[in-house]
Amino acid sequence: MDRFDSMNGVMVKLKSTLYMEKTPKTNLHHWSPGKILASSLWGVVLLGLSLLINYQAGVYATNHASNPVNDLILDRIPTYDVVPIFFYGLIPLFALVAILAALRPTRIPFVLKSISLFVLIRSFFIILTHVGPSLQQTPLDNHGLIVNKFTFTGDLFFSGHTGIPFLMALVFWDQKILRWIFLGGSVFFGTVVLLGHLHYSIDVFSAFFITFGIFHLAVRFFERDYHLLRAPKPVGAFSAQKKP
Repeated sequence: MDRFDSMNGVMVKLKSTLYMEKTPKTNLHHWSPGKILASSLWGVVLLGLSLLINYQAGVYATNHASNPVNDLILDRIPTYDVVPIFFYGLIPLFALVAILAALRPTRIPFVLKSISLFVLIRSFFIILTHVGPSLQQTPLDNHGLIVNKFTFTGDLFFSGHTGIPFLMALVFWDQKILRWIFLGGSVFFGTVVLLGHLHYSIDVFSAFFITFGIFHLAVRFFERDYHLLRAPKPVGAFSAQKKP
C-alpha cells in the first residue's frame, strides 16, 4: 500500500508538470507595478540582445552554407511563390500577441523572455550545421532592401515561422481559442515554408519538439514571470480596487 501511495504521488507530480496545472509557487502580492515594469524592461533588453545575436548567426550561417541536400518531402512537391506570406504573414500573429499583452500587462515579462530564449537557442542551432538552401527555393532577394536585412538563406535549422506560433500556443495553452489560433498558425506557416522550399522538412518537424523544450526551459528560468502570466486576475495596480 505504501508503494502504491508513493507511485500515485509521483504520477500526480508528473501530471502537474506536463499539463501545467494552476499551482502558482510565487506570491503574486509581491509583484508591485514597479517590479512588473522592471521585469518587462529586462525582457525588452533580452529580446534586443537575442535579435542581435540572431542577426550575426544568420550572417555566419549564410556565408558558410554548403551544398543543398535531398529531402523526402521537398523532392516530391513543386515550388510555390509564398514570399509575401513568408515575410508578412506573421504580422497578424505578432499583433495578436501585442494586443493580449496590452490587455493584461502582467503577461509581458514572460512573453518577452520566452521569445528571447527561443531566438537565442535558435541562433545557436543555425550556426552548427551549414547546409545550403534547396535548389528550388523561392527567391528571397527581390522584395526590398529593408526586408533583406532580416532575411537569410542559411539559417535553416530550425524553422522560426513554425516555432514561434507553437511557442505562443504553449504560453496561452489554458485559453482554448488562443491555443487553437496559434497551433493553426504554426501548422499553416510550417506548410508555407515547405511549399516555398524555404526550409527542409526536418527544420519544420523538429521545430515542434525543440520549441516544447524551450518553453519548459523558459518556465524553469523565468518561473516567477510564468506564474505572473498565469495569475487568474491582474495584480498590483492592474487589479480592481476593493469596494469599501
